[in-house]
Amino acid sequence: MSVLTFAGSGYSRFDKQECEREGEARAESYRTAAPFPHIVIDDFLDKSLLRNVAAHYPPIDKQQFFDRDQERFKYQFQPAAIDDPVALNLLAELNSEAFISFLEKMTGIEGLIPDPYFVGGGLHLTRKGGHLGVHADFNLHNILKLERRLNLLVYLNDDWDEAWGGSLELWDRQMKACEVRVAPDLGRAVVFSTSLDSFHGHPDPLACPDHRDRRSIATYYYTAFDAREGIVERTTNFRARPGTGDRADRAVSFRHFVNDWVPPRLQRYANRLNPFT
Repeated sequence: MSVLTFAGSGYSRFDKQECEREGEARAESYRTAAPFPHIVIDDFLDKSLLRNVAAHYPPIDKQQFFDRDQERFKYQFQPAAIDDPVALNLLAELNSEAFISFLEKMTGIEGLIPDPYFVGGGLHLTRKGGHLGVHADFNLHNILKLERRLNLLVYLNDDWDEAWGGSLELWDRQMKACEVRVAPDLGRAVVFSTSLDSFHGHPDPLACPDHRDRRSIATYYYTAFDAREGIVERTTNFRARPGTGDRADRAVSFRHFVNDWVPPRLQRYANRLNPFT
């Protein structure tokens, strides 16, 4: 039985009262988790629904994908690229008032705002040999001017063999050790708080068969902030795991240095001198 009911006649919806009740029931587990607030929930949504979404991905032919040291063979599909009505219905409801109430009750974060642009979100697919290096996410939504607070991942992989890799890793704030590993099994959801040091990823190349790939739904949530707080903007910040050949993104590190230490009027000029771009 799934944790949240997603049902309706024609258009399916979450029930707000059920969402609030389930969020409250998980609040303590979420808020006390290490290495940063998070929760792993099995059987989050009906598996037949998620199998339907997984089976109706857009074709990857001629679709651009990430292919660099920090992230490789990773595809993202925002709603404009998706034709499947079930997937579109689900993505819309993950941004609904009812679902937001689930997240707020569980995390204690009030005033959550969903992202209608699905920047970085939607349906994700990573092919064999692909990976996503350990990183902390960008912290500001450049269109909405909001601060990123939460990530939701829902996995779509039936009969996933852990030997294929692809487990989500949550690392401690000092990047010394992986503290949590989560296999991307069908119906499993992960919610975690995002901050400048909430390091996560699936950094080792996927070893799945040629006919398989790693699929998931990703949605992100934000809050407004007081402009007087002077929040420093951060892009996705990849980090190297100790004892590995991981490569940090030196171009990003240079931009962060410029944002922290160079006067605002000179930052554009300084970034043009970035030796790593």
